[in-house]
Amino acid sequence: MSAAVLEDLKVVEISAFIAAPLGGMALAQLGADVVRIDQAGGGPDLHRWPITESGVSLYWQGLNKAKRSVFLDLRAPEGQRAAQDLAVEAGIVLTNMPAKAWLDYEALCRRRPDLIMLSIRGTHDGRAAVDYTVQARTGLPFMTGPARPDAPVNQLLPAWDALCGLTAAFGLLAAERRRRATGAGQLVELSLEDVALWTLGNLGYIAEVQTLKRQRRAEGNDVYGAFGRDFATLDGRRVMVAALTPRHWSALCAATGLGEAFRHLEKALQADFTTDTDRWRCRRAIAALLEPWVAGRTLADAGRTFDAHRVLWGPYQTVRELVESDPACSDANPLFARVQQPGVGTVLTPGSPLRFVGADPLPVRPSPVPGEDTRAVIAERLGLSGAALESLVSAGVGDREGAA
Repeated sequence: MSAAVLEDLKVVEISAFIAAPLGGMALAQLGADVVRIDQAGGGPDLHRWPITESGVSLYWQGLNKAKRSVFLDLRAPEGQRAAQDLAVEAGIVLTNMPAKAWLDYEALCRRRPDLIMLSIRGTHDGRAAVDYTVQARTGLPFMTGPARPDAPVNQLLPAWDALCGLTAAFGLLAAERRRRATGAGQLVELSLEDVALWTLGNLGYIAEVQTLKRQRRAEGNDVYGAFGRDFATLDGRRVMVAALTPRHWSALCAATGLGEAFRHLEKALQADFTTDTDRWRCRRAIAALLEPWVAGRTLADAGRTFDAHRVLWGPYQTVRELVESDPACSDANPLFARVQQPGVGTVLTPGSPLRFVGADPLPVRPSPVPGEDTRAVIAERLGLSGAALESLVSAGVGDREGAA
């Protein structure tokens, strides 16, 4: 049984940066035929860092695996018409470009009434935004990092972009399911900022302000509303230790042998450490007992003891340490395969994290050479060949050097 569950799905992606490319890649890794169309010569993210010494963007490669890449001159009428033709033929369009002029949904629907388009924009009312500006507006940077109200800290991970991309993939599949049932097309609009607000609302951040009339503070690495923080080991490493449930708390007490000491502390503070509230309220006193226990052991010793008692913990490590020494980021994890990436060489490459039990594993496919599929896709999807195809390419529609 094939795990390529979307192999009958055709998608045209007209995009740049993270959210839309990630959504298209999520579909492509499940078998969809996703054709990414860029301005001839490459879009604005073609050389986004990190890049290799030869100038190949690892960022672009990472977000475009398993797709086909087409270059068209989107500033010229011929290129715009070719992009429209490809969109109409596929029947599904994913974009974070302005959905107007030649990319106008209503205009495309006149040619294919059942067309589905998902359009990502910055805000619900059409203002420009990117992950970093949305982060600033949500207030989370005032709760991130050291406890300094004058120094907001954006997180490095573009979480809103990632969530937006996956929500886009989900939205396209929902619209496609509706089309199968009714035959109707659909314009789906998705705002990056709304994805952030949706997440904040679902996690209680908005209701917390409205009902409790308070602003949460930055607390460093403390886990809000429970017990969890970082500790230093004997050999200069750091570990994150958390207790989010009564079982986690019992495991931590058993692993450290501090159960009796914690019971005395509970009595002195009139607390019950099996509850989130009291573990949070008394977190500094708890940490004061736990700190010397961790500090007296190496990372390896503490880790073995924690694992033996099923403590909720993890070591702090750099990305380099993760890649070079952690089995989670290695051939031992079926998420990864060694893939020959164009212009880079063989690298450990993640496929889809979904596992379809009983089906063949999903293949891990490389990213394309930018523009390499221009001729092949135009010939296959639009039925052009020979002189007609070459005339279109020579008119500046395709990238002559990048096209295959």
